[in-house]
Amino acid sequence: MAELNTDSGGEKGGKVRAKKANAKVDLTAMVDLAFLLITFFMLTTTLSKPQSMNLGLPNKDEDEKKNVDIKVDENRTVTLLLGANNKLTFYMGLLETPLAGPKDIAYSKDGLRKELLKRKEEVLAYSTAKGKPDQGMIVIIKPGKKSNYKNVVDVLDEMAISGVPTYTIVNDITPAELKLLEGK
Repeated sequence: MAELNTDSGGEKGGKVRAKKANAKVDLTAMVDLAFLLITFFMLTTTLSKPQSMNLGLPNKDEDEKKNVDIKVDENRTVTLLLGANNKLTFYMGLLETPLAGPKDIAYSKDGLRKELLKRKEEVLAYSTAKGKPDQGMIVIIKPGKKSNYKNVVDVLDEMAISGVPTYTIVNDITPAELKLLEGK
């Protein structure tokens, strides 16, 4: 039992007084109340929920076995090559005849985000001129064998921030792209 003693010490001086009983305050109820309040707030507080990004994956059907090539307009296609040591190489169109790039850019708002927003506007102007303004930019993300997970997550975050509607992660890097990543 918790108690609070309020003893005045000893009496000094010449007067003799009647001894008073020590005043005791029982603190047990306050300790119980404190634990009840802690328990109440722990149970009623909502914890922060982890945020995740939606990622659409293809269904495993019989169509997967057919390996059908889909042709897309190279004027709408941007390819991001992720390499070792935080290297990010960007080009638009086909590697043999690029419309923009290839060039190395940074994983930042002044690098990748700025480039994505610029190319997104170009693709919108191109699609509008063709009479199909609903067709947006397509980004192909190709992480190399030496790239790290953080870089892939950074690129996916930039896709969400930039509002890129269509993007995919593929693992088939051509030999020409490997040479580009290695800087040869």
